[in-house]
Amino acid sequence: AAMSRKGVKLLVDSLTRSSKHFNKSEVECLVNLFDTLVAKASSDFAGVGFNRVVFRDTLHSAFGMTDDVVLDRVFTIFDRDNDGCITVVEWVEGVGVLLRGTLDEKIKHCFQVYDLNGDGYISREEMFQMLKNSLLIQSADEEPDEGIKDLVEIALKKMASTYCDTWDHDHDGKLSFTDFEKAVRDENLLLEAFGPCLPDLK
Repeated sequence: AAMSRKGVKLLVDSLTRSSKHFNKSEVECLVNLFDTLVAKASSDFAGVGFNRVVFRDTLHSAFGMTDDVVLDRVFTIFDRDNDGCITVVEWVEGVGVLLRGTLDEKIKHCFQVYDLNGDGYISREEMFQMLKNSLLIQSADEEPDEGIKDLVEIALKKMASTYCDTWDHDHDGKLSFTDFEKAVRDENLLLEAFGPCLPDLK
């Protein structure tokens, strides 16, 4: 059921107080958009939120995000309670990071996207999977997997050389969050090193 006008006002006021990134009028716009998206979704969540399909369509059309693996990971990051439903609080907080996030917030966001299995590390295999999904194969005659493996090694070497020579001392080919954060702070262009997971500039 549609929320009463008083209920909407209380919700907007609450979200404005808790939001680090949006003013009241912006929160109102996001809540209105949220209601539109809920109306598009199936009735699985009884008006509480919207599902993965609507989420992916929205980020694709609004933010130019097209990679299915990335969109699934971003959905998982937004969906903090892991119930398959994006609530209005999750929506406003998540969009805040995407559009207005600090460098710290964006580093955390990108790392979580790339850490496909959620174990706290970005492995060679995860880097390979992300790059394979995000890169266009230019020629059918080329062996794409070998080129991507080379890119993974280049990326690892770049990240290693940005802060110390003893990186990956156990040779496991993984980046921890600390590794990733140090590399990105030294060179901001590495933020989306393994594929675009933030909105495009427009």
